[in-house]
Amino acid sequence: MTNLFRVSKIRSQINLLTSPLNALIRYRGLHWVLSSFLVCRTMNKPKIVIVGAGPSGIACATKLLDYGFENVMIVEAESRIGGRIHTIPFADNVIDLGAQWCHGEKDNIVYELAHKHNLLQSTGDVYESYQCIRSNREIVSESISQRLKDIVNDSLVTRQMELRNSNGSLGSYLTNKFYEALRRPENSDIDMAIAREFFDNYQKFESSVEASDTLDDVSGHGYLEYWECEGDILLNWKDKGYVEFLRLLMKAHEYNHEFGLLEERILLNHRVTHIDWNRYDSCVQLRCGNGENFLADHVIITVSLGVLKEQHLRTFEPKLPMDKQRAIDGLAFGTVNKIFIEFPEPFWPKKWTGFTMLWREEDIGEIRGTARAWLEDVFGFYCDRNQPRLLSGWIIGANGRHMETLPEDEILDGCMYLFRKFLPWDIPEPCNFKTSTWYTNENFRGSYSFRSMYTEEIGTSARELAQPLYVVTTKPLLNGQSSTEPLFNQSRCDKPVVQFAGEATSDHYFSTVHGAVEAGWREAKRLAELYNMINGARGKIAKSHL
Repeated sequence: MTNLFRVSKIRSQINLLTSPLNALIRYRGLHWVLSSFLVCRTMNKPKIVIVGAGPSGIACATKLLDYGFENVMIVEAESRIGGRIHTIPFADNVIDLGAQWCHGEKDNIVYELAHKHNLLQSTGDVYESYQCIRSNREIVSESISQRLKDIVNDSLVTRQMELRNSNGSLGSYLTNKFYEALRRPENSDIDMAIAREFFDNYQKFESSVEASDTLDDVSGHGYLEYWECEGDILLNWKDKGYVEFLRLLMKAHEYNHEFGLLEERILLNHRVTHIDWNRYDSCVQLRCGNGENFLADHVIITVSLGVLKEQHLRTFEPKLPMDKQRAIDGLAFGTVNKIFIEFPEPFWPKKWTGFTMLWREEDIGEIRGTARAWLEDVFGFYCDRNQPRLLSGWIIGANGRHMETLPEDEILDGCMYLFRKFLPWDIPEPCNFKTSTWYTNENFRGSYSFRSMYTEEIGTSARELAQPLYVVTTKPLLNGQSSTEPLFNQSRCDKPVVQFAGEATSDHYFSTVHGAVEAGWREAKRLAELYNMINGARGKIAKSHL
């Protein structure tokens, strides 16, 4: 961004400055100082660098352009965009290795944007009408399985009120509610062994929703911080995948380019390894693993909480404030993985929607303590209306993380063992197979965030994670005019040099794409307010629910 015709003018200006700067020139070099000087001189066109091209980063970048900012760039560690949205071709169309559903309709910005383009459809009752099958191939009768499902679903109604007045984990609450219901006279005919097997499986299912290893990790009070959007909470993307939503944000179809209006604004394969944020010039320097350096007026971090947990101590210079470190440490981040298996033809009945695995105590011993022990946390396989030859499975926790380290043939062999252990039909050999690997990828280190008992214990929150890093500097000028009109004119202000977005920074929509998008918009709005550009947006500003 350095214009050569300005160098001589700036050189003469620097000659008027004090000797400490001359010493800095000798130490750092003239080009480095000139670059810093120019960044901070052109406050009418601040340079904004976004770290991460997931939904939060893309939403932030497109909103900044909408406000009228021009010097916006995204640096992305992966060789693709999307972050934890990862749509790939598979079987008859595509699969989503990461985010899969639009969760709800009312007050959900993803739904508001996608619905008008007819991109969504209901997943239906797949995750309600599944069969419960025991490890001896016994299919639990529909009447019993439905009553057990009703017992756990009834707690969905009561838990919102009751958890407010209870201390402890979500796991302890649900366990008490389940077995309390089983003791009622009308449920005395339910076999206790089957009920216990069902509840063990249900806890794994609920843990996949939270991304926790167990429900005992989830804070009961913290669970209430999440706000569920009204409407269908399992809206899928037909045969397009969630990447279609990113194309919508970037206006890819309108611009006839993969990155749409972000063409030439995204740098892939640029993993940030160092962030120097408290410099003499109130700018931020980024260093990438490939040796490239960037200087910016504002940096917006949208990487996962898992990455922050692992890397913040060695990435930020100086170290992050203690409140920020406590938020990174205290907010929880877990792993949920998917298993996709394609068969030449469906071998299951036409209206069958999938099954969950109820391990009998005498059968689970077959795998515990063996190389197949990880299979215990694969809790179910389900059909996909857009992929008629596919079964998709889910695995949680430590075993889900362990699965990522196994050879593919060993994982597939384990899944076929489960099919042949539980299902009563002849199982053909599959023709394709894929799993997600969110934990072992150093650019993610997990799937999404939740509120743990430890979060509650130390008293931290998403708000502390979202708090920017400020430096005191001169007020920014936009086209030569002050960005604010205070009652008493002041020449100094707090400048947010490093900002934080992503789903984990959302107060109430954490773990979701709509939470990530709104967090990106929140940080774009923060800069628009700083530079008095709210009214200059090139279009109507969509409301934020944060």
